[in-house]
Amino acid sequence: MAMIKIVSILAVSYRLLVFSCFAQDIKKPNVAGAFYPDDPQELSQMIDGFLGNVEPKSIEENIFSLISPHAGYSFSGQVAAYGYRLIKDKPYKTVIVIGPSHHYRFSGVSIYPGDLFRTPLGDSQIDKEFTQRLLYKDITFIPEVFDKEHSVEVQLPFLQKVLSDFKIVPIIMGDCTLKVCQSLASLLKEAIGSRQDVLVVASTDMYHGYDYEEADIIDELTLSYLKEMDAEGLYYGLREGRLQLCGGFPVVVALLLAKELGHNRLEVLKHTNSCLVTKTKTKGIWTVGYASCVIDKKKGDETMAMLNKEQKKRLLEIARDSIETYLTTGKKLELVEADPVLLKEMGAFVTLHKHGQLRGCIGNLIGNQPLYLTVRDMAIESAVGDPRFPAVDLSELKDIDIEISVLSPLRRIDSAEDIQLGVHGVLVRRGFHSGVYLPQVATETGWSKEEFLSSLCSHKAGLSADAWKDKSTQLYIFTAEVFSERSH
Repeated sequence: MAMIKIVSILAVSYRLLVFSCFAQDIKKPNVAGAFYPDDPQELSQMIDGFLGNVEPKSIEENIFSLISPHAGYSFSGQVAAYGYRLIKDKPYKTVIVIGPSHHYRFSGVSIYPGDLFRTPLGDSQIDKEFTQRLLYKDITFIPEVFDKEHSVEVQLPFLQKVLSDFKIVPIIMGDCTLKVCQSLASLLKEAIGSRQDVLVVASTDMYHGYDYEEADIIDELTLSYLKEMDAEGLYYGLREGRLQLCGGFPVVVALLLAKELGHNRLEVLKHTNSCLVTKTKTKGIWTVGYASCVIDKKKGDETMAMLNKEQKKRLLEIARDSIETYLTTGKKLELVEADPVLLKEMGAFVTLHKHGQLRGCIGNLIGNQPLYLTVRDMAIESAVGDPRFPAVDLSELKDIDIEISVLSPLRRIDSAEDIQLGVHGVLVRRGFHSGVYLPQVATETGWSKEEFLSSLCSHKAGLSADAWKDKSTQLYIFTAEVFSERSH
């Protein structure tokens, strides 16, 4: 009897061991029945309705990333559908979903390494091979992060409706330094490699507050950074409180990663807020902004209009008034602008011509203050600080024509073959030596690409004329929107 009892216990233990080996780690939904219906048929019909309300749109390039809201479906579901409609039936095999942590405070990044994520529409399998590559240093699994979180979960029913045969990589970000964002982007880039079947979804809402008028202003400013894919400017704008995205760090990572992999165009598909959705546009009502964006590759001509006619006219006025004020009083012009585009941190050059001849040119490649202040300061510097020319005298200001070049963010390139003469400005850098030519230099001189780069290296950067051919020399390109008083 004792032997039979021991055998029975061993058999039960074996069955438990076998069960535990095959048991799957399933993340059950946190907000089904709250943020979206918990009935599968009702949920499926709701999403079909959202998708059906979106006019089909063709995008030639493969979509690399979506920026999608994560509020309750009755508020933001229709906005989210604008992005998900574009990826319907696309052959993605891995979808990386990055969201913020709303309920558990932590620093760094947490990845769910289990087997399945469940919604009322079924289970989404986790790409464990991909996930394991990311578990590194500050990127770990913290169970509490996922216990109540919804930012990843609410994206899954949409994915389950528009895609098939895909796996997910669920990532939650807490408080992160820019360096951590950059590290996560680098790890993701390495894990993705040359694959073309990976989609990145950055989960975020926008403005949160009690002023629907303020919501429009702040959201438009935030969207201007997204359109320029200015990841660093977005990060610091969020830190300073000028911009709002509750999933800001996931969006920063998406922008960094997209640009590293050559996806350089962001389009805002739809933007609204909760007051407009619910038709309760009243002061003091809690308001949340929602946007749906898509990131893909930009084809052909990379120039993109950044400023409208009135904004260009205003910047030219600021440049001339700034020079005149400084030459008259020795002080900088005091001014305040409200236009969200002019408030964006962007690089700019101010060039002065007198009777068709260069009279001064100074600029800042990387904007570290609002554009209108950069133009003010560079206008003064071009008038009195260009070491190639004597300071402009007030009496000659009437004979001077002002030209402004507003710059796109710098983009590192691997080969000079990526440079389009007349379209791209180029920064060359090696060690402590650097030099830059604006795009219009090639047009004005008629140089070939080799002449353009050789002159840049030898005359601007103090390097050998063929330094641009050396792999240790860094090449960066940018575009510029150029306008002058002659054209206004």
